[in-house]
Amino acid sequence: MKNLIKSLSDFQNDCPIIHKDTKGHNYTYADLPQIFSVINPLLKKHKLCFTQLLENDGIKTILFHVESGEQLESFTQIPKVKLGSMNDYQAYGSGVTYFRRYALSSMLGLITDKDIDAAGVQVKEAFDTKLIANCNTEEELTSLYAKHKSALTESDIKLFTNRKLQISK
Repeated sequence: MKNLIKSLSDFQNDCPIIHKDTKGHNYTYADLPQIFSVINPLLKKHKLCFTQLLENDGIKTILFHVESGEQLESFTQIPKVKLGSMNDYQAYGSGVTYFRRYALSSMLGLITDKDIDAAGVQVKEAFDTKLIANCNTEEELTSLYAKHKSALTESDIKLFTNRKLQISK
C-alpha cells in the first residue's frame, strides 16, 4: 500500500479546492463533470485511477495505483427514496450520481464545498398541538407542558394558556 498512499498524498497536495458551480434546490454543488475536469489530470500525473461499480444496493469505489496494482475500496449504501415527481428509476439514478460524487470526494479527500456541518441549526421536532386538547385537567396540561417545553413555539404556548382557561372554568 505504500505506493498508493504516497501517490494519494501527492495527489491531495496538488488538488485544489473544487468550487461549486452547479445550482440545485437552494444550494450549489460541484457536479461530476466539474470534479472530473479537475481530478483526472492529477490522477494521471500521480499514477492513480478509480472505478465506481454498482453493487447490490450501493456503489463500490475503488482507487488504484496504476503501476503497483495496490487498491483502496469503499462501499456506500444508496438509500431508496422517493424524489418529488420522479419515478423509481429516475430517483435511483439521481441517488447514484449524488453518492458517486460524495464517495469519490471522500476517498480522494476532495474539498468541494464549505465545511458548515457543525454550524447547522438543529431542527426541533414539531410539537403535536392535538395533545393539548386531549388534556382534561390542569395536572395533565402542566405535565405535557413540562415534557415538551423546549420544543414549544409562541403559538403553542398560547394554545396551552387557552386550554388552561377552558379547563379552569
